[in-house]
Amino acid sequence: MKVRQDERQSQPAQRYTTAGSSTDREYWQRVLSEGGYTPVPRWSGEQREPGIVEELRTPVPAVAAQALRRPADDLATTPDTVLLAVCARVLAALTSDSAVVVGRLSTDGSVAQPLPCPVPVADGPWRELLNTAARATAEVTGRPEAALAELRAETGRTEALFDTVVVAGRAPRAGDLAPETVLAVGVDTSGAQPHLVLAHRPYALDADQAGRISGYLLAALEELARHPEAGHHEWSPLSAAETRFQVDGLAGPHRDLPDRRVHQLFEEQVRLRPQDIAVEQGASSWTYRELNARANRIAHALRSDGLRDEDVVAVVSERDLEWLAAVLGVLKAGGVYLPVEPHFPADRIAGMLTRSQCRHVLVERDACATLPEALRAASDVRAHHLDDVLAAGHPDTDPDLPVAASQAAYIYFTSGSTGRPKGAVCEHAGFLNHLLAKIEDLGVREGGVVAQTAPQCFDISLWQLVAALTVGGRTRIIEQSAVLDVGRFVETLENARVEVVQVVPSYLEVVLTELERHPRELPHLRCVSATGEALKKDLVARWFSTFPEVALVNAYGLTETCDDTNHEVMRTVPASASVPLGRPIANVRIYVVDELLRLVPLGSPGEIVFSGICVGRGYVNDEERTRAAFVPDPHHPGARMYRSGDFGRWLPDGRLEFLGRRDTQVKINGFRIEIGEVENQLLRVSGVRDSAVVIAGEGETKQLVAFYSAAQERSAQTVGKELGTALPEYMVPARIHYLPALPLTANGKIDRKALTRMVGELSTNEGEFQAPRTDRERSLAGLWANALKLPAEDIGRNTHFFEAGGTSLGMLQMAVALDRTVSPAELMSRPVLADLAALLDERAAGEGGAA
Repeated sequence: MKVRQDERQSQPAQRYTTAGSSTDREYWQRVLSEGGYTPVPRWSGEQREPGIVEELRTPVPAVAAQALRRPADDLATTPDTVLLAVCARVLAALTSDSAVVVGRLSTDGSVAQPLPCPVPVADGPWRELLNTAARATAEVTGRPEAALAELRAETGRTEALFDTVVVAGRAPRAGDLAPETVLAVGVDTSGAQPHLVLAHRPYALDADQAGRISGYLLAALEELARHPEAGHHEWSPLSAAETRFQVDGLAGPHRDLPDRRVHQLFEEQVRLRPQDIAVEQGASSWTYRELNARANRIAHALRSDGLRDEDVVAVVSERDLEWLAAVLGVLKAGGVYLPVEPHFPADRIAGMLTRSQCRHVLVERDACATLPEALRAASDVRAHHLDDVLAAGHPDTDPDLPVAASQAAYIYFTSGSTGRPKGAVCEHAGFLNHLLAKIEDLGVREGGVVAQTAPQCFDISLWQLVAALTVGGRTRIIEQSAVLDVGRFVETLENARVEVVQVVPSYLEVVLTELERHPRELPHLRCVSATGEALKKDLVARWFSTFPEVALVNAYGLTETCDDTNHEVMRTVPASASVPLGRPIANVRIYVVDELLRLVPLGSPGEIVFSGICVGRGYVNDEERTRAAFVPDPHHPGARMYRSGDFGRWLPDGRLEFLGRRDTQVKINGFRIEIGEVENQLLRVSGVRDSAVVIAGEGETKQLVAFYSAAQERSAQTVGKELGTALPEYMVPARIHYLPALPLTANGKIDRKALTRMVGELSTNEGEFQAPRTDRERSLAGLWANALKLPAEDIGRNTHFFEAGGTSLGMLQMAVALDRTVSPAELMSRPVLADLAALLDERAAGEGGAA
């Protein structure tokens, strides 16, 4: 079947706006100013040279070939325009971007090189998309490439303008691909049957991915032929086979869960090893029998006080042995555990109690000064002191109450974008599933010690607290004062024979710095898990250079999905450019979807959503936000999905790559930019350890500002130049600042608000202040600059560490930098620079006198 190729140029020019409607220079100025570069998502499991080009030829079925012919007849357009339209639609699906720009290569001899051709893919019928492609073709046809080259030379624009070339009138050739392009598409009509031909660079797009793209194009042609009036935005390019693979093939393995709850697994271990140590903190410890007896008394007390199944019980305590007994007691009683940190303000506590409809509070005596005020604001809440409950003579036998897998187990409140905290409710089945994954992947074992380090309000604190107890191991609760003193923390890991510990990457970096200064072997340590923020490859390399035999696990998940859903277990530095999130754990399904919750093509960016046993019940007493985030799973009737708001994509090896938050997308000068992508590329610049990008300015003055940390400062021009080798020019930040370390929140995450404030501070002079006078003050100002992430010249004698934005983690970093000359407690007590300098002078004088 021959496809008509005649009159390729004349008809579009007659029907649509002609090239003469604007001067060539005006047209190219508009194209360059509006921007829009459409990169095909890379997908290749092959290590190939960039210069290699391969060809894929696929016969065009009759229905698809009809699309190349019939619409042309109906719309007085050309088969080349039809090909351009379907290419634009497929690229929009591949990139999740409706502003598509391709290179269009005309073979009529008018130009020698492809020219950038914007094709906006707005929602609407296929017929209208054909009209749009025809207008785009007419606009670019006849434009001399010299005008574009001159304009680019004048403006210094050297970046690639497109990643894909659509060849008119023939099959693509290897020479049609410039070094910066990876895909060319065309149709060969020389034989009896037309063939769709793709020329691709296998280092970027391997044969499998090229085959999928070819399938998408043919499916689009067939859809256009069958339903030209249907909305193309409602069409999905995925085949049934790819859909099955994404839904089932990329899911975590199936695991049959035992018909037990977490507290029942603990009770089994109590019967097996009653005299073994179950938990310890400092010099205190309880055996399995002692812990179980206390938890049982608490459970019986709650039931005697009228607790019913799924009633919420708030536990207000420090991280100590009594806290663990209270948590187990709530679970044994069939209640729902609600952690409340005793240092929370009264309004926060009252809001949590009210929102969760909590009626029972277990509190350590004198632990929470704000609780009485909170209780007055929250009606009908009964508070019980733990020491009174334990001394009340309740039975210490197991309650043996039936607790269903579908019952709620706990509630954790997380921050909400509206400023009103959300209480995520998770059930026992998801809780147990996550716990078993941690036990298996982190190697929690009988007799092994797991460190409990996280604050009570973080969901990771729960598995740290109880995982070891379900397999006959031991929980070591590391008190907060030791966590804040990294030297004590490392010493505790060694002396307590800790095998498994989980920390945020920021704290792991502090630990490594301490170990580089004061090496310890930590012979019992078997696994470290990093979670809560992106784990940088540089930090992974530092870890394995220090502890090559200790596994490092990158854990990813959300509170709403029963904590971590992905584990990347590493025993060496990954070969990939960034540290992947890993594969889903057992009984977890993960999809990457578009804005309509449809699966995106493999390798394409989209929102990460979760399905399976991990999905929590929703937000407690918050139907509106629950409906928005917890939605039906179209692939498994009756199941629900959780919309994470995170942005990611699948990698060829079945692992998930994190690209950032969806709400970090911005548009600057018409270009849609995902901040996470810029940050990830910045991390790949030589020597960069950490990165963050924020937005400065409004409207036309809006721009990207990058911050990075590294062992040594590099000029902004050098960093920008290297960044420009991986990103189009419009994605390279206008300003790049070096900081010894990026500012962190109290939770150990990058403080983007502080960086945004810093943008203004770095560009303005804050006026006169009292500069440091002595060598000690000047030296200390340099250390404070590192800890506060401010220029040293902004640190004065009267600068207050915490008022200047310092955190406890920053103070901890400074304690390490001072080589523990003073304790963290002493640092906390002298937050003004001049006062701390005086203390250091006194300490030095005392040591000199003693000598």
